[in-house]
Amino acid sequence: MKLILFDVDGTLVDSQNIIAASVHGAFLALGMTPPSREKSLSIVGLSLVEAFKVLAGPDSPAEDLAQAYKDAYNVLRLDPANDAPLFSGAGECIERLRGRDDVLLGLATGKSRRGVSMLIERHGWEGVFSTIQTADDAPSKPHPAMILQAMEELGIGQDKTLMIGDSSYDMAMARSAGVLPIGVSWGFQPVDVLRETGARHIVDSYAELEPILQAFLSELSHLPA
Repeated sequence: MKLILFDVDGTLVDSQNIIAASVHGAFLALGMTPPSREKSLSIVGLSLVEAFKVLAGPDSPAEDLAQAYKDAYNVLRLDPANDAPLFSGAGECIERLRGRDDVLLGLATGKSRRGVSMLIERHGWEGVFSTIQTADDAPSKPHPAMILQAMEELGIGQDKTLMIGDSSYDMAMARSAGVLPIGVSWGFQPVDVLRETGARHIVDSYAELEPILQAFLSELSHLPA
């Protein structure tokens, strides 16, 4: 049995519009100047408080900004214009993997458990993920705790675990946990950053990802380059 862990925002879900708008709203709510869209998206993957420490500085009111972000997000998500769809091929990939008897799937995300629960309900993914690690359960990425907890929870070792993500935080977390890091190019950080932080492979689509997953699950001694 092997374990494939997915990041959520920027990997499975294209949530850039609502995230950027929520960051913007949080800063305005506290009378602060919002960061650029690019900078707002660069922290996706961190837990909220850590994200705002990066965006506004270590001495900023990060906890207040995190709460203002939640308030803004809960309003914005009711507007269809802020829909956060799955990336092309993500749903099909999950469906194919869930039908196998040699793999367990998991999530390792900076989202809250509540946010993950809404995602799972929306896409009919109840029972799909054998482990769900969130910002409520572990230190923020790139700390390896999410992956370490997932492996311990399921009794699966480092050599049988793979992490898929779009950010430097995902790659660094995977490397620290001793598992295989796979980067995706369609997320919120540049490909060069993924490579610099240890991505073993970087793929441009779910179609490119699936042969790598097949090789991993087939226990080939060498994954395709």
